[in-house]
Amino acid sequence: MNAHSKPAILSSLKKLAGLLYPYRLSLFACAAASSVSIVFTVIAPAVFAKAIDLILAGSLKSVTNSGNIDFPTLAKLLLFCLVIYFVSAAASSLQAWLLTGISNKIGQNLRGLINEKINRLPMDYFDRHRSGDTLSLLMNDVNAVTMGLNQGLPQIFAGTLTVFGILTMMLMTDWIMTLVALSVLPLSAFFLPLITIKSQASFRQLQENIGHINGVTEEVLGGHFIVKSCNREEKTIADFEQMNQKLGSAARTSLFYSSLIMPLMLFAMNCGYVLLCVAGGFCAVWGRITVGGIQAFIQYSNLLTQPLGQLAGIAGALQQMFAAVERITVLMEETEESPDPAAEHELESAVTEGEVCFENVRFGYLPEQTIIHNFSLTVKAGQKVAIVGPTGAGKTTLVKLLMRFYELNAGTITVDGRNIRDYSRHQLRSRFGVVLQDTWLYSDTIRENIRYGCRKATNDEVLAAAKYAHTDNFIRTLPGGYDLILSEGADNISQGQKQLLTIARALLPNPKILILDEATSAVDTHTEVQILRAMNNLMRGRTSFVIAHRLSTIREADVILAMKDGDIVETGNHEELLAKNGFYAKLYNSQFTG
Repeated sequence: MNAHSKPAILSSLKKLAGLLYPYRLSLFACAAASSVSIVFTVIAPAVFAKAIDLILAGSLKSVTNSGNIDFPTLAKLLLFCLVIYFVSAAASSLQAWLLTGISNKIGQNLRGLINEKINRLPMDYFDRHRSGDTLSLLMNDVNAVTMGLNQGLPQIFAGTLTVFGILTMMLMTDWIMTLVALSVLPLSAFFLPLITIKSQASFRQLQENIGHINGVTEEVLGGHFIVKSCNREEKTIADFEQMNQKLGSAARTSLFYSSLIMPLMLFAMNCGYVLLCVAGGFCAVWGRITVGGIQAFIQYSNLLTQPLGQLAGIAGALQQMFAAVERITVLMEETEESPDPAAEHELESAVTEGEVCFENVRFGYLPEQTIIHNFSLTVKAGQKVAIVGPTGAGKTTLVKLLMRFYELNAGTITVDGRNIRDYSRHQLRSRFGVVLQDTWLYSDTIRENIRYGCRKATNDEVLAAAKYAHTDNFIRTLPGGYDLILSEGADNISQGQKQLLTIARALLPNPKILILDEATSAVDTHTEVQILRAMNNLMRGRTSFVIAHRLSTIREADVILAMKDGDIVETGNHEELLAKNGFYAKLYNSQFTG
């Protein structure tokens, strides 16, 4: 095992211990049931040995006409054996039932922890990771952990207790035969660590490949229409096949190593049988042991090597569990969003006017790549601010910084004179109504999608928001109207209709500050005019940030910011900027001249 693997496994074990701690009482009951099962299992061979010796003694006496088999005693021994195996089976079943409940609860708890962690992660985490890989952590890796716990935990505990109990019984019976039985253990102990070391890296690679292939599959399925329209089927299939081959290779390697353990364990067990039979024969001749004792030792030898054989059977599940725990641990150790310094109730009514001020703001998604340089701007309450500029100028980045999706590298942003870092994120974002370029709707009714950001809104309020956004008319033409259930990805309505619904959703909470990032980019010209009329009424008395590439839609803005390479190069209203005949004028004229 390399230097990296040992700390990783130790860290995984510590993490598992933390997960198991809340269930310590259930685990204690599980361990007690397992102990009862093992104790009775270990006692059984000794009882059988007495029964066999009783039969042989009675048979020999019968041959010499000096006695016969003591059937009453034999019946008691066999009945005792029956009781032993019944109690052992009942205790084992109880242990399995308890452990299944524990592992399922741990899986449920782990999925909850991961989901909570995901919601505390900063946005740059999702810029660096595929959503499918994160989904794989939530499902595949958690399942691997629960499977490993359900299969591996009882075997490890039971194996340790079984070995201790069997060695005690063997030593009480005959120490020479005990040494013979133990002589095959070094052979087993030699193979097991070697194979475990080899397979650990393969199982880690297997879990990573599962995450990668899930991520790519989700991307392709989500953009299936684009894949087909761009004739990328062959390239997509080829890329998938390449990843599938890597996944298959890692699976074959890991399963090959784990499947080697059982044959090697069986080989060691058979060697032990041969040695015990030979040594038992000599010991019987010397009078050190009876035939029943030999039979008991053969059973004990089988029980002694059984834990290693069971470990071989669950090696794959254990390796996958450790690999999954390592991946989950990496996620849980990711840096979270900085904590909110203020309690929410202290700022319940903090945003009352909507004045926004950017002061010497500096930001880059990567530390070495700054995209907004020393940006300063004061927006008075109720003003309508339009932000224009070429793609990559930093327009959308500004509103993401305003809502604290990302933290500033330098400078400050204030709302009503208070630094946005002094607000809790919940209270800050609850004052914004946001419509982004990318529409997001989930599989539920249209009514619930509009109500998504304001769960307490009444049906009348939902209806009013839909009318303001000029959405009510098209909703009523749909089968089911407001109760129509949208499909996954909302593919049963058009892109323009999706955007209308997101506008209605943004207007429902009656926000103090509106952010419209290309809010009308997917609607037709007639609908756009209707929406803009409604927006002009709704933006009165509210601070509004409008990002638009269609410059005809922002001519009535109080302030127009022309951005280029992360800086404001021009500021003014539409007429003032046209009169300057500068950067904005070139952008505007380029849309209306040949």
